[in-house]
Amino acid sequence: MTSIVSDYTTSGTAAVDPPAKCRPPLRVCMLVYAFYESDTRVMQYATALAKRGDTIDVIALRRNERVPEREVLNGVTVHRIQARTIDEKGLLAYAGRILRFMWRSIWALRRLHRQHPYDIVHVHNVPDFLAFSALFPKLDGVPVILDIHDLLPELYASKFRIKHNSFLFRCLISVERCSAKFATHVIVANHLWRDRLVARSSTGHKCSVIRNRPDLEIFVAQARKARRPNERFVLIYPGTLNWHQGLDVAIRAFASVSARMPEAEFHIYGEGPAKPSLIELAKQVETGCRVIFHDFLPSHEIAKVMATSDLAIEPKRATSAFGNEALSTKILEFMTLGVPIIASKTRIHAYYYDDSVLRYYENDDFAELAEQMVELRSDRIVRENLVANALKYAHENSWDVRKHEYLELVDTLVNSTKRAVSLR
Repeated sequence: MTSIVSDYTTSGTAAVDPPAKCRPPLRVCMLVYAFYESDTRVMQYATALAKRGDTIDVIALRRNERVPEREVLNGVTVHRIQARTIDEKGLLAYAGRILRFMWRSIWALRRLHRQHPYDIVHVHNVPDFLAFSALFPKLDGVPVILDIHDLLPELYASKFRIKHNSFLFRCLISVERCSAKFATHVIVANHLWRDRLVARSSTGHKCSVIRNRPDLEIFVAQARKARRPNERFVLIYPGTLNWHQGLDVAIRAFASVSARMPEAEFHIYGEGPAKPSLIELAKQVETGCRVIFHDFLPSHEIAKVMATSDLAIEPKRATSAFGNEALSTKILEFMTLGVPIIASKTRIHAYYYDDSVLRYYENDDFAELAEQMVELRSDRIVRENLVANALKYAHENSWDVRKHEYLELVDTLVNSTKRAVSLR
């Protein structure tokens, strides 16, 4: 099976100055408006730096009072400065919580930087303007990475039904442009989004692509432990529950063929604003209580659940501009676990994966998805072929194989800044 594209775009800063073999450890701060323990991308960055001897602080959200405000996880010190319940009903509520987090982040980062000056600050969107939380370290000459997990204008347009020709959408592009200009370097989560960012908000020499990748330490171990029960056939979706994720399509598909698969269950893990409506939909379509909703689980725990499933569903809504281009992290994770996948044929999925590694359905067609469910349930040979091809692809594109790209980028930015300071 041949990889369709190179998974990493190197340009400008990231390519010219590989790190020295003998280097002093760095002090790095990461900032993310998310729960650290559930954000695989942030955890991978932070853990990779900690394992090579760097000192890492992460400023993040706190899920509830049972979670400590300060905790050391795998050598990474996590500072949880604000609680969050994911129940925002509108743009104002969403923005208000983010602005409060940004204000707290500015002062938390200033305090930590004064105590032990950082060599680099890595800020994760959303939102893009969170990059300005690194104002005080930036004034001291510290390089700032802005990591764009999701393109903010497209995400908000999907989440809050904002038109792309609206004043608000144009404002969000302006924020994106200012944030990218403030950052020393910008990381983008996929090639389609990097191209768009460069076209409207930044320049090619300061933008790199680093995809979300499975951590073999987590997922290979779970794949080896997995013992799938024979009495049930478990379909699974783990992730956020937003409209653009297309879970309503998957629920309707399962309901339409549940009588043909009496031993099948569809388990949905996660949280998000669409969850109440999805639960109501499952009741309306009468699946015999075989669409089962579960709460959020941290990465290590959800990996165990994923490993014991029989078929993964990735139903991103192809008719949504954002869903059509938002690359799923879970696809590579399921590949690593040896679980076959049915996915919506979005533009970004087709960009990275051919139909030898997963099974596609098109145009958000729940009837086509339903038939794919039945076929893969009944055809073990097809499942095994998909798994074999996907395992090869996943191991070639794992975090272990590709993390050096990020580490080299960090070292290059730090070294370039130090050289610039020494020449003044």
